[in-house]
Amino acid sequence: MPTEQELEQFLATASAAALEAGKLQKERLWGDFAIDFKGDIDLVTEVDRACEELIISRLAAAFPGHGFLAEEEGAKRSDSRYKWIIDPLDGTTNFAHGFPWFCVSIALEFQGELAVGVIYHCMMDELFTACKGGGAFLNGRPIRVSTRTPLRRALVATGFPYDVARDNENNFANFFELQLAARGVRRAGAAALDLAYVAAGRLDGYWEVKLKPWDVAAGTLLVLEAGGRVTNQEGAGYTVYDHRILASNGGIHDEMLEALKRAGSAR
Repeated sequence: MPTEQELEQFLATASAAALEAGKLQKERLWGDFAIDFKGDIDLVTEVDRACEELIISRLAAAFPGHGFLAEEEGAKRSDSRYKWIIDPLDGTTNFAHGFPWFCVSIALEFQGELAVGVIYHCMMDELFTACKGGGAFLNGRPIRVSTRTPLRRALVATGFPYDVARDNENNFANFFELQLAARGVRRAGAAALDLAYVAAGRLDGYWEVKLKPWDVAAGTLLVLEAGGRVTNQEGAGYTVYDHRILASNGGIHDEMLEALKRAGSAR
């Protein structure tokens, strides 16, 4: 793992890039911008691409030997021990519709281990940050997961994949089961923010399927550093390359696992 001083440098540079990209998003929201399709429904805007180019250019200038895995451009320099995992605009569908719930997500992986995480919610000017072993923070103040239990008193979140109409792994059975088991389920449309909100204790748990590393990398580190628990949906160890995630405050985790198991049996 890099030294504490190196981690602070990585975090500062990533935070500055996230703030700059977030400013661009806030300026362009509710304006005119080009929208393209990556599939029948999956959108990408010129703002996504501009933010990704901005973030990569800032990080590459500061750390020229590092690799990148980004949503729009894919992988670059895969031989490096350092890999920046970037979602320049998580919540693109929200952004394209003028729904102000989206964020920048930047994580750094060192030899396969998450080292730095940054999520910036520009519409609320909230910068979530974490370094491995250093805790999680919101605008510089420490955050912790909630202590709320049991599941029936918890507020949890999820999302649905773009191809829900074509694939049986659509999360519907899971949603039905957790809606019955929890106090409430929210579906706001930005996985990174859902994880940041678990870390901040605003949500008590989160699960989703068919995710990509850039959706969850920064948020996973935030939840862990805030004292939460992250596994796959069978309760085993999780990596950001596993497309089924379960994150929680820890206290409701086993109950959420049981609910997902019931949903799987019903399916």
